[in-house]
Amino acid sequence: MLRRLVACLLPAVLISVACADGNDGRLDIYFIDVEGGAATLLVSPAGESILIDSGYPDNHGRDRDRIIDVARNVAGLSRIDHALVSHWHRDHYGNHAALAAAFGIETFWDRGIPEMLSEDAQFEDRIAAYRAATQNASCKLKAGDQIPFQSADTPFSARVLAASRQVVPNDGPVNPYADRHTPRDVDPTDNAASLAVVFEFGNFRFLCCGDLTWNVEGQLVTPNNPVGTVDVYMVTHHGLPTSNNPALVLAVDPTVTVMCNGPTKGGAESTLRTLHEIKSLQDMYQLHQNVKLDAGAQAPPEFIANTSSTATCQGQWVKASVAKDGRSYTMQIGREGRVRTYQTRVHN
Repeated sequence: MLRRLVACLLPAVLISVACADGNDGRLDIYFIDVEGGAATLLVSPAGESILIDSGYPDNHGRDRDRIIDVARNVAGLSRIDHALVSHWHRDHYGNHAALAAAFGIETFWDRGIPEMLSEDAQFEDRIAAYRAATQNASCKLKAGDQIPFQSADTPFSARVLAASRQVVPNDGPVNPYADRHTPRDVDPTDNAASLAVVFEFGNFRFLCCGDLTWNVEGQLVTPNNPVGTVDVYMVTHHGLPTSNNPALVLAVDPTVTVMCNGPTKGGAESTLRTLHEIKSLQDMYQLHQNVKLDAGAQAPPEFIANTSSTATCQGQWVKASVAKDGRSYTMQIGREGRVRTYQTRVHN
């Protein structure tokens, strides 16, 4: 399988190095506001770009245009090298085809395309556009796969922890929070089949689990924790309570969390309570203020990127930028936001 992944990756690696813009040697991660969907852009020190998910497909191209604006005008890219689909819901893969046409995508990654999706009556039409954009040649990922991205001076890699309801072997230290997992009814939706990926840049670790739901989260980290601890955790499933099992959230023990929620979607009070339990937590960021929830339950105002309704939202992004040696990183909201510095931890 690894040999096939390398074959999928190689053409993009060769091209991206030729046009690399990673002159400062940093790893940059942009959490793009797509109003409660997901779109996360990584730019490696070697200049490779990796887009995880792509927001909603409608709204007059709003999410497509926000992604292109960040990619072109903020990150300085001329195209996207790798585009991952965490799972087959429209707020996560809705713009892959449009981005391929308007901006360019070199290599597509997903967990495999299902024949049907019972929760989406329009899936057949939506997936046709994705198939056409990929020319039916996307690279399929499974739990345990390593994606060998190009590295500069500091090693950069990604490992798939979960895919298609399967997880990596339950090796590692005993999870002291395993008893916080109480099984729930089986989730039949595609959320439970999400890709979960941990990215490593030197000692820095970033975890993104798409919309992975409660039982699979529990399966991944009980009774042992094969994930380890992380520096930055993208709060799963927009902060909805069907995800963010405390057995996982507390075990990975992030220093910083980023929640890709919308003004009325995600950012659930129960999830926020779990985040506040994290022992090593220093700061929590939200792409949106939850307009339905008391301000005291949410991140402090200076850590919330957007506070207005969807109609007037400016789409501020949140950025993590990791030093070239992987030993520290900064967080910032938008171009003019305050830059806060954090030290990368020694992970178990």
